[in-house]
Amino acid sequence: MKVIVTELPGVLILEPKVFGDERGFFMETYRRDDYARHGIPRDLVQDNLSYSRRGVLRGLHLQWPHPQGKLVQVFSGEVFDVAVDVRRGSPTFGRWVGVHLSGENKRQFWVPTGFAHGFYVASPAALFAYKCSDFYYPETERCVRWDDPDIGIDWPLDGQPDLSPKDLEARLLRDVPAASLPVYKETASLC
Repeated sequence: MKVIVTELPGVLILEPKVFGDERGFFMETYRRDDYARHGIPRDLVQDNLSYSRRGVLRGLHLQWPHPQGKLVQVFSGEVFDVAVDVRRGSPTFGRWVGVHLSGENKRQFWVPTGFAHGFYVASPAALFAYKCSDFYYPETERCVRWDDPDIGIDWPLDGQPDLSPKDLEARLLRDVPAASLPVYKETASLC
């Protein structure tokens, strides 16, 4: 597996080895010992699968408390996937990194705890999967506006995105109460 370190500490792009021929391909989508060597938690406790059509934008989402690290991957279609550092006191607070994930490139993206996550579907449809480091607790979910001008994500939009009601009501990061955001701890693991 090739690991690409991004400009945000702990956020990784992973390129699993793919073995293919004219019949198809094989790849490991998760192997605990390999991923743990790169700082991804050994105990990923929940798998999620999402199907969305072109133009759907989901995010930016986080949980606090009960933060979730997410190992994300697209099985079919293409998305632009984003991680935003929302840890109070972090030297990279409010900065983002994005990556194109697709069924074709087979890349994975590790979004550590303390980061908001979102994605935009750039293909006719996308089948999107992610493993989480903690369970989903809807009462602790927080939403940050996808178009927050202070963050300035350069989404590859094709028209106005299709948003859920909760994403339409999301706050700007500067308006999210501090107690609703994780705290940066320099010596803490990003997992």
